[in-house]
Amino acid sequence: MLSKKRSTLETKIEVSLAEDRLATESKINTGIGFFDHMLTLFSFHSNLYLEVVADGDLQVDFHHTVEDIGIVLGQLIRDLYTAKKSYQRYGFFYLPMDESLARVVLDLSGRPHLNFQADFSQAKVGDFDVELVEEFFNAVAMNSRMTLHIDLLKKGNTHHEIEAIFKAFARSLRIALSETDGGVPSSKGLIE
Repeated sequence: MLSKKRSTLETKIEVSLAEDRLATESKINTGIGFFDHMLTLFSFHSNLYLEVVADGDLQVDFHHTVEDIGIVLGQLIRDLYTAKKSYQRYGFFYLPMDESLARVVLDLSGRPHLNFQADFSQAKVGDFDVELVEEFFNAVAMNSRMTLHIDLLKKGNTHHEIEAIFKAFARSLRIALSETDGGVPSSKGLIE
């Protein structure tokens, strides 16, 4: 299992990640109920075991906690794929969540980029600011050094819109991490 910590004046984050889900469910406690739910869905659909313990300045808002978890998770994803002898590299998935539809396409390329096209129906889900979804995925993409395209193709209930994105990301990552028959998936012979 891979683990990393991040400690700042705003947050204290500890994240562990394992490629195959263990016999137990992931353990996620960010202090942000909706975000816990999304990370749980990510773990299940990516087939990655995830532990997250976060102590953030939630009295200010959720931004620092969500972004810092994205930073650490991105670093662990990078550690995971660069340690592999072979992997697909590319992953894409369309995911319907009732009336909503999301598409995620990614490349574990070593070149960080996020293209995020999602116009959410509401500004909040409960007390969670939906603008933090983009902040989270930007932190993941930059720190994992992946190219990540996220598109919300059909709108509806905002909870469903965000859930479709997290599940589509998880399924895309699962495909990209899956083993292949041969070596580094680049004509250059390496991915940095």
